[in-house]
Amino acid sequence: MSQTELNDKNIKPNDDLIFSIIGDKQLLWEQVMTYLYNNNKNVSEEWKYYNDGKIWLFRALKKKNTLFWIRIIEDTFRIAFWFAGRLEPEIMQSNLPDNLKSQYKNAKPFNKSRSIYIDMQDSVDFENVKKLIDLKIKN
Repeated sequence: MSQTELNDKNIKPNDDLIFSIIGDKQLLWEQVMTYLYNNNKNVSEEWKYYNDGKIWLFRALKKKNTLFWIRIIEDTFRIAFWFAGRLEPEIMQSNLPDNLKSQYKNAKPFNKSRSIYIDMQDSVDFENVKKLIDLKIKN
């Protein structure tokens, strides 16, 4: 796995810092944010430093509900979605690729939820993130 970035509590992330770490994945970042804001109302975002992991994480919210988390890692970023166990049938019947369905099915539960995460590499990942955002908004 790539080196985790943004671990200095005193340096709050901004676009320049993020883009200097994720490099050519900047376009994917911009596509995700554009899709999020263009297709949803009442969306907000926050950066927060978490002492337990010693890292800054980005959180996208709709009203007070978390849509997804982003962790910046060298040369890319990881988007993580958490879905309640009750949504398993919907996730399994969705048009998500089998590897993401398996990831959800095999994820260790936390507070009756399980995660799906994607390390952003290309347009296929972006298409899957759009599906996950839509699924999260719907539920």
